[in-house]
Amino acid sequence: MFSMEGKFGWSSDKVAMLRLNQIRLPLNHGPDAIRNAAIARLRVQPDQLISCTVFRRAHDARKKHAIKLVYTLDVEVQDEASILKAFEDDHEVRETPNLEYRHVAQAPTDFGPRPLVIGAGPSGIFAALILAQMGFKPIILERGKVVRERTKDTWGLWRKSKLNTESNVQYGEGGAGTFSDGKLYSQVKDPRFLGRKVLTEFVKAGAPEEILTEAHPHIGTFRLVKMVESMRATIESLGGEYRFESKVTDFDIEIDADGNRKIRGVQLSTGEQIASDHIILAIGHSARDTFQTLHDRGVFIEAKPFSIGFRIEHPQSLIDTARFGKNAGNPILGAADYKLVYHAKNGRDVYSFCMCPGGTVVAATSEEGRVVTNGMSQYSRAERNANSGIVVGITPEVDYPDSPLAGIDYQRKWETAAFLAGGGTYAAPAQRVGDFLAGRPSTSLGSVIPSYKPGVTPTDLSTCLPSFAIDAIRESLHSFGKKIRGYDMDDAVLTGVETRTSSPIRIRRDQTFQSINTFGLYPTGEGAGYAGGILSAGIDGIKVAEAVALDYLTKTQGSTAC
Repeated sequence: MFSMEGKFGWSSDKVAMLRLNQIRLPLNHGPDAIRNAAIARLRVQPDQLISCTVFRRAHDARKKHAIKLVYTLDVEVQDEASILKAFEDDHEVRETPNLEYRHVAQAPTDFGPRPLVIGAGPSGIFAALILAQMGFKPIILERGKVVRERTKDTWGLWRKSKLNTESNVQYGEGGAGTFSDGKLYSQVKDPRFLGRKVLTEFVKAGAPEEILTEAHPHIGTFRLVKMVESMRATIESLGGEYRFESKVTDFDIEIDADGNRKIRGVQLSTGEQIASDHIILAIGHSARDTFQTLHDRGVFIEAKPFSIGFRIEHPQSLIDTARFGKNAGNPILGAADYKLVYHAKNGRDVYSFCMCPGGTVVAATSEEGRVVTNGMSQYSRAERNANSGIVVGITPEVDYPDSPLAGIDYQRKWETAAFLAGGGTYAAPAQRVGDFLAGRPSTSLGSVIPSYKPGVTPTDLSTCLPSFAIDAIRESLHSFGKKIRGYDMDDAVLTGVETRTSSPIRIRRDQTFQSINTFGLYPTGEGAGYAGGILSAGIDGIKVAEAVALDYLTKTQGSTAC
C-alpha cells in the first residue's frame, strides 16, 4: 500500500513505523518509484513492506538539469526491530516519532475569570483554539473587523486610496498574514512537533491537505479567509467568544503589598472594563498605540532589531527559468522562489524577505500619511510577477538607540518619506533597477509592470531609506544578478518601502511565558517579538495557551494536569 499523506490522510501515530529520510528520486519518476526506493533503502523483500506513506516532499534544484525530489517516508515493515538494529548507525533510518498532540490540561469546573486573548492573528487564534479545546472558554478581543468586512476595507485602500486605520492589512481577524503568501514553514526549533498541530488544524479548517507533506507549503489569501472563518466557528462552538471592533485602550495593573505587578483586566475604547488575571497579548507587529500604552503602564519592553528596504518585482518566468532551467513550468515544482543573502562592504546584511512567487505587491499601511509595502500571493501563484522584499538589517544599538519604542519612530520616518515621494495619495514611490543602480530618478517604467495598488509614482528611491541602506542594496543587486541571471535587469522594479518585516520591540517574558515584570500578562507572536510568520506565530500561541492553562491549574485546588 502506498499513499501520499497530504492526499489520503495522516498516518496513525499509534502504529509503530520507521521513518526514512533523504530518499532522492528523479523529478518525473514513475508511480512505483517511491515504494521501490523504500524497499531498496531497507534491503528488504517486497512482501516485507506493509505500507509506505509520504511524510514530507521537497525538491533539490541545485542542478537545474537534474532536479531531484527528496522524500521523507514513513513505512511499516515486518520484523521492524531487526531492521532498526541493522540500521542503528544510520541516522536517516529511525522509528517514526509520535506526532499526536495532547492537551496539557482540562479546565476545572470553576476556573475563575475567563482568559482574554487580545488579537485574532495566527498566535491569537491558536492560543484561543487551544484554550477552547481545553474548556477555558476564552474571550477574543480584536480591534479590527471580521475577516470579510476587513477584506472590503483593505480593497478600499487598494482600489480607492481610502484607508481605514482600524481595518486594513495589519488590523482585523486573521492578522497581517491573511494578506500574504500564506507561507507555512519556519526555521524555529519544534521538538514537540507543535507545527504539526498548526497544520492539521488548518487542514480541518479547509486548507489543502498537501500542506502536510510539502516542505514549503503555502495557502494564499483567498483560502486563508475561509479558514479563519472556520476556526472562529470552532472556537465559538467550544464556548469561546469573539468581540470585534473592540480596541483595548488600557490595562488594569495592580501592585500588591510585596511590590508585585499583576494584571487585573483591560479597558476598551467603548469604556467597558473586562476583568481577567490571564491576558494573552497577541497584538501583531504594527499595534504601535498598544505598545505605547504598555510602555506607559510600566510593562517591560525592549527595542529589537528588524529590517527595512524595498519590494522588487521581476517576471515570474525569469525566476522560473533561472531556478529550474528546462524544467520551468513543471506543475510539480510550481512557481519558483528564491532566498538571497549578501554582506555589504559597509557591514550591513542585505537579504530577500517574504518572497512571493506569482504574486503582487500590496499597500500595507495602518496609519494615515504613510506608505508601507508587503507581498501577497494567491494559492495558484499565477500572477505575472515575482516579488520579494530586499531588506537591510538594522539594530537598536546603532540605528535607534534613544528608547525602547524608538524603532517605531524610525519606521514612521521612512514610511512618511515614501508617502511624500509617491505624491501624497498612497501611491508608492517606484524606480527601475537600472535607474536605481545608476543613481538617477525614474521618469517612466519599462517592461515589468508594477503590481502595487493603488498605483506607483516613478521617482528616486534614495530619499526613502537611509544612505547606508541604499548603498548596501545597490551593491547587493549586482551580486544577486550573478546568482540569478537577470535579477539586476534594468526593467525590474523597486517599490518602497518595506518597514514591517518584524516587530521593532520585544515584550520580555520569563520561563512561564509571562511578562518579566507583570504577572498574568502573556506576550506572544510577532508583535511581542517571539515569532516571524504564520507557522511560528501559531506555535507560539499554543505554547502560551498551555502556560495559561497550567497557571489556572496551580491556582485551582483539586485540579490535575493530563
